[in-house]
Amino acid sequence: MRFDAGRALVIYAGALTAAVIWVGLGASAPAHRNARFATIDVGRINVREPDGTLRMTIASAAQAPGFIGGGEEYPRPDRRMAGMLFFNDEGTENGGLIFAGKDHDGKAVSGGSLTFDRYNQDQVVQLFGFEDGQERSAGIKVNDQPEGRLDFAAVDRVRTLPDNEQDAAYSAANVGGTQRLFAGRASDKSSQLVLRDGAGRKRLVLRVAEDGAASIEFVGADGKVQRTVRPTG
Repeated sequence: MRFDAGRALVIYAGALTAAVIWVGLGASAPAHRNARFATIDVGRINVREPDGTLRMTIASAAQAPGFIGGGEEYPRPDRRMAGMLFFNDEGTENGGLIFAGKDHDGKAVSGGSLTFDRYNQDQVVQLFGFEDGQERSAGIKVNDQPEGRLDFAAVDRVRTLPDNEQDAAYSAANVGGTQRLFAGRASDKSSQLVLRDGAGRKRLVLRVAEDGAASIEFVGADGKVQRTVRPTG
């Protein structure tokens, strides 16, 4: 049988075209398949909506993103913890879960934090645990944040300013939360409920010391205790 080069070329071209079409159809088909893996080693996972909007990241400390807001990512050199970050419907960061811990020259240094942010602002609720040697605290904090939206680009620029200009620049960028409530275990080993006014000043402190001594303190705007109530007897 004589080899027909022309016919062979036509058959080859047809087969190649069919293969390309098959691959293309498979790639464009809806991703409704479920996959199973025994183990996945990964530095970062991005969870996105069908339109590409980022909704959550799970990342190692080395691959943790910067601050993402308004469709832009800004450096966060202080973010050196593994964890998860949450993003709102618009793809702007609005909370997260971070954690770390190590033996630092014989001293335990550990911490974890779960936070939820105000819209286009910083955290308003924080559940945390912190340990640095013998100094330990854990509890929940509730914060106020400025009414204006956080100016993400301005915050990034503040780091380049001289130290004596940064406080005013942060305030202009609507940075500066005020703690209103703390409930938990303080570093002095007491359990406390601390209520603060709008300026962040302590005004009412309920405390139970490690030895069981209980007290209620009423604090003036000047920071001085005006009255202390203790159990009688």
